[in-house]
Amino acid sequence: MLFLPDGRQMKAADSYTIREKKIPSLILMERAARTFVETVMERKMDLSNVCVVCGSGNNGGDGFAIARLLLEKGGCVTAVMAGNPDHCTEETLRQMELFREAGGTVGNSFEEGEYSILIDAVFGAGLSRRVEGDYLACIEAMNRSGGVKLAVDVPSGVSTTTGEVATSAFRADLTVSFQCAKLGCVLYPGRDYAGEVTVTDIGVDTSVLEGDREAAYALEEKDIKTMLPKRRPNSHKGDYGKALIIAGSRGMAGAAYLAALAAYRTGAGLVQIYTPEENRTILQTLLPEAIIRCYDFFDEKELLRLLNWADVVSIGSGLGTSDKSRRILQTTLENVQVPCVVDADGLNLLAEHSRYLSRLPHDQFVFTPHMKEMSRIVKKPVEELQRNRMEILTQFTGEARITCVLKDARTCICRQGEHPYVNLSGNAAMAKAGSGDVLAGVITGLIAQGMTCFDGAVLGVYLHGLAGEAAREEKGIYSVLARDLADAVGTVLKRLEE
Repeated sequence: MLFLPDGRQMKAADSYTIREKKIPSLILMERAARTFVETVMERKMDLSNVCVVCGSGNNGGDGFAIARLLLEKGGCVTAVMAGNPDHCTEETLRQMELFREAGGTVGNSFEEGEYSILIDAVFGAGLSRRVEGDYLACIEAMNRSGGVKLAVDVPSGVSTTTGEVATSAFRADLTVSFQCAKLGCVLYPGRDYAGEVTVTDIGVDTSVLEGDREAAYALEEKDIKTMLPKRRPNSHKGDYGKALIIAGSRGMAGAAYLAALAAYRTGAGLVQIYTPEENRTILQTLLPEAIIRCYDFFDEKELLRLLNWADVVSIGSGLGTSDKSRRILQTTLENVQVPCVVDADGLNLLAEHSRYLSRLPHDQFVFTPHMKEMSRIVKKPVEELQRNRMEILTQFTGEARITCVLKDARTCICRQGEHPYVNLSGNAAMAKAGSGDVLAGVITGLIAQGMTCFDGAVLGVYLHGLAGEAAREEKGIYSVLARDLADAVGTVLKRLEE
């Protein structure tokens, strides 16, 4: 598991390390500089004309320490104080002095030009305001300059909390982050400004983040084996759950097929699809393993019987937004007594009939909206969601008592009382119709096997992304289809099994 702290949370970890582990701030700064320079040397970068632009805070202190170490490596290094020297921290003043003692000179303004390496150490994770005035002019001049661009911890101008760039930010080719990648460097648009992100260990104790429920995290592949439901030799299909997929409408049989296929591929023992009669032949042909139950009209008694049969329910993929679909959704939401995944048209109907939210019979619901669907539900513009996704997600999940999977290039998952999850797997090949149906099926399949709603959502999203990576490896970035994702889930699970 990887923590993805923002600036405040990382500062708390730094302070804890300094206070409890008795490691002085200057030592942490030296370690940060050393690992940064090691990264530069490992990549055999050109040291013939290096410029390090420093601020007055401790990120600037890191920068001066980096400049000194590069100077000692034989580099031709210029250091610039872009901040106010009168506001320098004690550590930054000391590092500036050490740089001068090593033979370096410190300029008081950045000169736009061609450099072999240009290093940004202006703000880092300490930025808490808009970049304006001389700072803005400096960053824009740095972006216009030539050379390989490296950022120290966080590109200046990127919010560590949201990834937002309010005015402008340094565009790095490589960001060297200390101890943890910062949340703003993995959320967009900050991710675009950070370039490649590499993380170095400088000995900061991050255990304090475990107690901060606002601190986000991401999974690593090594985490999956401990999370996956176990399969016993002496078992049968009933041991791995009965999943009810309420999906599809006229012309949308594919949504039901993809969700059901993905649930099976993920390990569900038995899948039953509830769908309009016109989808029967298609689904029986495409997925003969599934039980097909069909309707021509709304039949409350039959629906209640199916809900009573299921261990987990998924509703909404390709369901449509007709009055019949609305009644099916309403009956499901008000009567389901097992975990329930609500996707696609289920969410669109919910946005139109928000009173249904107050009627949920328990807290075991998983909503899987993309940005536009979430915008309709919370009645906020997509742009505001993108800027403040974690804050809005946290508020919404607390009020609705659900797990919410907000799908995007960086999918985020929130549930009250849990650390927010940010997914780092996947790629642009997955931006295809039906991908969301597959995800709903994967999550449903995991919950069918006994996982909690939150853990099933987290692992499901991560597996879905790994499947996207496997499918891209086989098909390329343009040609991956949703059914390739469902099949690739099996490929990923087999690899993990081995």
